[in-house]
Amino acid sequence: MSETPSPRIVIVGAGPAGIRAAATLVEAGLHPVVIDEGQRAGGQIYRRPPAGFTRTAKQLYGSEAAKADALHALFDWLAKEGRLTHCAASSVIAAQNGRLHVLGEGGVQLVGYDRLILATGASDRVAPVPGWQSAGAYSLGAAQIALKAQGVALGRRIVLIGSGPLLTLVGAQLVKAGADVAAVLDTSPWHQQMRGLWQLAARPLVTLRGLALRARLGGRSHAGVTLERIEADEKGVTAMRWRDAGGREHRTPCDMIGMGWHLRAETHLADLVGCAFTYDEQWRQWLPKTDEMGRAGNSVYLAGDGARLLGADGAEIAGRLAAAACLADLGIPARSTGADLRKLARLERFARGLACAFPWPAATARALPDDAVVCRCENVTAGAVRESASFGGGEANRVKSLSRVGMGRCQGRYCQLAAVELVAAQAGCAPGAVGRFRGQAPVRPAPIGAFLRDG
Repeated sequence: MSETPSPRIVIVGAGPAGIRAAATLVEAGLHPVVIDEGQRAGGQIYRRPPAGFTRTAKQLYGSEAAKADALHALFDWLAKEGRLTHCAASSVIAAQNGRLHVLGEGGVQLVGYDRLILATGASDRVAPVPGWQSAGAYSLGAAQIALKAQGVALGRRIVLIGSGPLLTLVGAQLVKAGADVAAVLDTSPWHQQMRGLWQLAARPLVTLRGLALRARLGGRSHAGVTLERIEADEKGVTAMRWRDAGGREHRTPCDMIGMGWHLRAETHLADLVGCAFTYDEQWRQWLPKTDEMGRAGNSVYLAGDGARLLGADGAEIAGRLAAAACLADLGIPARSTGADLRKLARLERFARGLACAFPWPAATARALPDDAVVCRCENVTAGAVRESASFGGGEANRVKSLSRVGMGRCQGRYCQLAAVELVAAQAGCAPGAVGRFRGQAPVRPAPIGAFLRDG
């Protein structure tokens, strides 16, 4: 009698969620394929520097150093022992009919799957500020990547703007590394941050660490600010204009701006494989629909920030749960998940507290002047988006086709949320009624030559 072939299980992403999902599958006797854009596993939160980098894990990850080391060691051991296949420095750029189009050094390869676990993580959620298209304006994540991967700051004099834990964390990390951080400007006022405090009590130690990081920033940190504009000349950023909580105007000279309002889930692949979505009013973004284990239908499972924005600890738990759901659907016994589900519920309460305390600046996005650039890739202004909404009605993809907002290199990752706010305001409806930009392949820029070799 012939043996039943092992199911082909592919995991996209080797951050905390992907690593835990892979380990759970290996423990059950399966051999998953893990595809990741990084050269080494760890994801953005536990990104590893190149070989020979002299900074220690404690210097790179702070209080999370032990967790980072444990995950790195686990994945490296699984790969070394041949318990999984690691496709490093590879990007899934399309998905169709149970096959992934994977761009690597050899061009585009087709990888089939029977079950797919997406652990694609999240990226910066950015709100346009007049002048943000200037050279020297980066996302907070970009600033953090440069610091972790290369040990450099992206400017000689830095201003960070936005809201949320990442704003404080990146500011503290840069200060600790010796960078000249002139100001850290949080658009969330103190009274708003206090509104989320009771939910943040679900993780008291994490909350206290966040307060300690803010204290490290000292007088650089300002809450409840209003961002006016980023000044720049032909060489790039020169200053940040802003008003403090009392309405007083400030001009802070700088040559680099780091900006971000928490995170947005990376959902392009989930869209291409047919996942359903729902608009989350508190996070003010579209998120994939799953059950509590991460099942999204069509033999697809989601884990980590690509499904729910619960941070690194939540991603580890969600990775185990998604793998357990996959095993259960294959008829393979998996360990009990009750404790993980309870932990995830507590992390959900904490995350909702963050969303309440550090909200997306919807009103600011809607009030952008007509000449402010919304889509940096295509140089589309707020006025053009409003005009297109008047012609195309309050529907995201009609506005996209008329104005080209979201059609550039980033495919709306950085402009979609603000564009939807503008369309909703113009149409007199809620952002959820506007819809979302449809996902398009390739989800990452790819050379045409790679597709010519695609079999």
